[in-house]
Amino acid sequence: MADEGAVPEPRRRSVQCVSPKGLHRMAYLEWGDPRNRDVLVCVHGLTRCARDFDALSRALCSQFRVVCPDVAGRGDSDRLAEPMLYGVPQYLSDMVALIARLDVETVSWVGTSMGGLIGMALAAQKGTPVKRFVINDIGPVVAKAALERIGSYLGKAPDFPTIEEAEAYIRDVSAPFGRHSDAEWRFLTEIWVRKTAEGKYRAHYDPRIAEPFHATMPKGDLELWPVYDAIQCPTLVIRGADSDLLARTTTQQMAVRGPKAKLVEIPEVGHAPTLMHADQIAIVRDFLLEGAQT
Repeated sequence: MADEGAVPEPRRRSVQCVSPKGLHRMAYLEWGDPRNRDVLVCVHGLTRCARDFDALSRALCSQFRVVCPDVAGRGDSDRLAEPMLYGVPQYLSDMVALIARLDVETVSWVGTSMGGLIGMALAAQKGTPVKRFVINDIGPVVAKAALERIGSYLGKAPDFPTIEEAEAYIRDVSAPFGRHSDAEWRFLTEIWVRKTAEGKYRAHYDPRIAEPFHATMPKGDLELWPVYDAIQCPTLVIRGADSDLLARTTTQQMAVRGPKAKLVEIPEVGHAPTLMHADQIAIVRDFLLEGAQT
């Protein structure tokens, strides 16, 4: 019998996905009872990875089977043969393959930034499996200035001689995450890098994801209202109060059109809330469990 006091740990799995350039393996972490039909899929931001959701997964895996994929080109997943395939259409296809592997009809979804865009694309589909949706600091209008800020460092991270220098870099580019303890910043760094054969630390994502990002940079703000308006499931939008990517005016519109999302703002945080802290986890848990009770 399992030790009730044991700290939950995930199972590492993968699923084969297809692209126009062949097959690739998408890795994912699975938390909780593998027989649980109540599945929560958590998808990370542009350069991050599945382990961003460790704290949230540990908190929720007694109620949900929590599944956290490494999007293609990140973490333990394969890199794509063709860099221009790094985009929402391919990621959407991969997530459909993942849900088929999980053998469930419906899922709840938590998506941070890029993970929220992928979730929007899936939730907008006819016959979508998404039954409850948490969008973390992204929306149907993405500010051009924020895209340019992200583009200024995307794919350009150097090799770091020490983990301390890698952490200093993460603290700088991820300062909008808000206040975190020294241990949390170290964790956010350690899951983002891998040690090379030369003993240096390198960002563990394919730098070629910058190619389609820059090639498809809009001339103004990115607008996706038709996608958002097609979503019908209960939706919660979490916004960092200081976010430069998701404007308050956009969330106000999100509350009155499409799925008419519930809104929560996290003070003293920009893009994006990490969902690592107890107050942020409680916001997600309460919304998801409200759905489970109806």
